[in-house]
Amino acid sequence: MTLQEKWKQQRERKAFLALEDGSVFYGYSVGAAVDTFGEVVFNTSMMGYEEILSDPSYCGQFVTLTTPEIGNVGINATDMESEKFQAAGLIVHQLNQDSNWRSEESLTAALVRYGLPALSGIDTRSLTLLLREKGTLKGFICASGKVSAEDGVKKAKAWQGLDGIDTVQNVTCKKAYEFDDALLQGYGMPEKFPGKDLHIVAYDFGLKRNILRQLRIEGFRVTVVPAKTPAKDVLAMNPDGVFLSNGPGDPAGVSYAIENAKALMGKVPLMGICLGHQILGLASGAKTGRLKFGHHGGNHPVKFLGTDRVMVTSQNHNFAVLEDSIDKSKIEVTHINLNDQSIEGFRSKVIPMISVQFHPEAAPGPHDSAPFFADCRKLMESAKK
Repeated sequence: MTLQEKWKQQRERKAFLALEDGSVFYGYSVGAAVDTFGEVVFNTSMMGYEEILSDPSYCGQFVTLTTPEIGNVGINATDMESEKFQAAGLIVHQLNQDSNWRSEESLTAALVRYGLPALSGIDTRSLTLLLREKGTLKGFICASGKVSAEDGVKKAKAWQGLDGIDTVQNVTCKKAYEFDDALLQGYGMPEKFPGKDLHIVAYDFGLKRNILRQLRIEGFRVTVVPAKTPAKDVLAMNPDGVFLSNGPGDPAGVSYAIENAKALMGKVPLMGICLGHQILGLASGAKTGRLKFGHHGGNHPVKFLGTDRVMVTSQNHNFAVLEDSIDKSKIEVTHINLNDQSIEGFRSKVIPMISVQFHPEAAPGPHDSAPFFADCRKLMESAKK
C-alpha cells in the first residue's frame, strides 16, 4: 500500500466496531481484512501489546488498548506468550511504525500474518468509558468494508457471546509434552538454571510461556497436559504437584476441568493461576460470577492479608470467585483486590492447595507477585515431608 492509499484509507474510515448496545466506532483497518465477533474489553497496560495479543486468555475477545500510541517496538519471537496471536481483534487509537532494535516484524505485518483484524483511529478513551459504564459488551469488527454499520450492530446483538462456552479447547495443547529448556533462552532470562528435583504436571487451559519459564526457574521438571486429561492419567505420572493454568472464558464452561480438580484434591498438592484459580474455587464448592468489565492491565493493587503487603499486579480475567460462596471452615482468603474487594487468592485449610487470580508471571507487568512460584515449591516440599 502506497502512502497516498494509506492516507485515503485513514480519511475514509470505512472500518468499524459495532456493539450490542447500538454504538458504532469508526476507524481504519491496520490488520487482516476480515470481519469477526468478539467480547470487547479494555487493557490499561502501558506496554506489552505483543504479550497481550499472544496470551491465550484473550481468546474470543477484542482488546482495546488504552495507551494511545501502539506499535513502536514492533514484534519479535522471544516475547510471544504462545505460538500465535490469540485475541479475536485489536482496537487502538494510533498505530505507529516499529522502530526498535529488537523488532523483527511490524505489528501490522504480524496482525495480517495471523489473520487478526485490527482497527486504528478509534476514540479508545470514549470506548473505555462506555465499557466502564455498561460493562463488557459483545462486538462485531468490520474490516472488509462489506457490512453496513446497521447490520454490524444486529450481528453483535445476535452473537451468542462467551458465557457458558468452552473456549479452552481453542487454545489447549493437542498432546502432552515436557517443557524444553531451549525455550528458556531469550532476552532477560538467567544464564543458568537449577536442577529439576520436583516434578509438576501443568494443565494447559491456555498456558502462557512465562509461567512455564518461572516454574522451571524454581527447579521443577514441567510436564504439560491437554485440558481434558483425566485425573487418573495425571496421577499415573507420579507428580509432586499439579498446576492449573490460566485460560480464556467462563470457568463454568469447563466442567471437565472442575471434575478433574475434585478428583485430584487431597491426593497431590494443587496450585492455580487465573482460570485455574477459578476452577479450584468451583471444585471446592464455591461459585464464580462475571465482573462488570473485568480486570485487564498491569497496575491492579492487591493486598496480601497475611502481612498487609500491597502488590501491584498484572491481571486478565472477566470472572471471579464469589466470597459469600466460600466455605470459610475449609478455605482461607489470602488476597483481595483493593479496587473492588474481589477475591485474588485463597488457600485450603485442609489440603495442600494455593491459588491466585492475578498473574505472578506478569509478561507484561510488574514483578511484585513473582514469589508465588517459590510458594508453590514450598507447598510441594512440605507435602513430601
